Amino acid sequence: MTLEYKFGTLTLMSASEPLRSEPNEPVALHSRAIDNLEYIRETMESSRAFTSVPGWGGIVMGVSALATAALVSSPDLTDQWLPLWILDALLAATIGGVFMHQKAKHRGERLSRGVGRRFMLGLTPPVIAAIALTAALYRAGVLAPIPGLWLLLYGVGVVTGGMFSVRPVPIMGAGFMVLGLIALATPAGWANPLLAIGFGGLHLVFGALIVRRYGG
Repeated sequence: MTLEYKFGTLTLMSASEPLRSEPNEPVALHSRAIDNLEYIRETMESSRAFTSVPGWGGIVMGVSALATAALVSSPDLTDQWLPLWILDALLAATIGGVFMHQKAKHRGERLSRGVGRRFMLGLTPPVIAAIALTAALYRAGVLAPIPGLWLLLYGVGVVTGGMFSVRPVPIMGAGFMVLGLIALATPAGWANPLLAIGFGGLHLVFGALIVRRYGG
């Protein structure tokens, strides 16, 4: 114990008691500001439309699909319609991915977060379903429904992903869905023209529209 005389009053103080309390460590202002800016950025990314759907990519995909349809219409290649269209689908996925990545990078958008991530999450599951159903139908030897399923499920993916994008995208998806329903209800001979109208024509038309209104 120690004695302290203050203003005529004798006060006993414990030697173990601190004479003054240590101030709390202040939170760095720049750290708090960075957190706030990051939150604001994520909120803005989540609320705006995904504008990186590639117009020029859609045009190139459309040209590729029309070329594939022309090849399949050749008498010598008619029986090879499934592998040819699968090759075109792989090519189109590569084209779309590259053009979308470049456009998103140019606009400062990210495909892995915010509205870009929502767009991809809406598009991907129906595409995976189309791949799985194609494999199952091929193993079963039932090929006629495949073109209709491709158009329908791709349209579903474009509609669901397009809900987070610009207006022409879900409209294009609805067009694919209509063509898919027609393909499922019509003879197999209609499949190649309907695939050309969908993956060729719709991609060309809406790709050009996106380029004009929202950039390449």
